[in-house]
Amino acid sequence: MTDFTDSYVGQLRRLVGDRLLLVPGARIVIENAAAEILLQKRSDFDAWGLPGGNAEEGEALDTTIVREIAEEASLKLLEFKPFGFGCDPLIETFTFPNGDRCQYFVLNYFSRSFRGVPRVGDDEATAIKWFSLAALPPMLPNMLKSVEAYVKFSQSGDFQMI
Repeated sequence: MTDFTDSYVGQLRRLVGDRLLLVPGARIVIENAAAEILLQKRSDFDAWGLPGGNAEEGEALDTTIVREIAEEASLKLLEFKPFGFGCDPLIETFTFPNGDRCQYFVLNYFSRSFRGVPRVGDDEATAIKWFSLAALPPMLPNMLKSVEAYVKFSQSGDFQMI
C-alpha cells in the first residue's frame, strides 16, 4: 500500500488517531471522445470511483487534482474546470477499513482535455477503465453522486452542490 505517513493526513493521524478528520480534496470526471468517463477500482473499498484525492499542506485544489491524476492515472490534464462541490456529510463521511474516519469537502472538476493513456499509477487502485454513463459499475455513493451532478451540470450549466 501507499505510505501515507508523510502526507498531511498521515501526519494528522499520528496526532489524533482515528478521530474524524475534516479533509479538503478534489475529484474529477474525465470524459473521452466516446463520451465515456474514467473510473478507478479502489483498493481500499474494492469499489469503483473517480480519480482524486486530498490536498497537501499549502496546496491549491487545482494543483491537487493535477498531481492526483498524474499519480493515479498517469495522465496529464491539459484543461479542467470545476462543476460542483461535495460536502453532504451523509455521503462524504467514511470509515476506512483500518478504522480511520474522514468527512470530505470536495471540489469536483471535469476535463475532456488530457494527454496520455490511462493506467494504474499507484497502489490506491487495482484497475482503471473507461465506462459509458449508461453502464456504470457499482460505485462508492459519493462518487456516484459526483457523476450524477456532472450529468446535471452538463445539461444545465449550473454549478452543483452535492
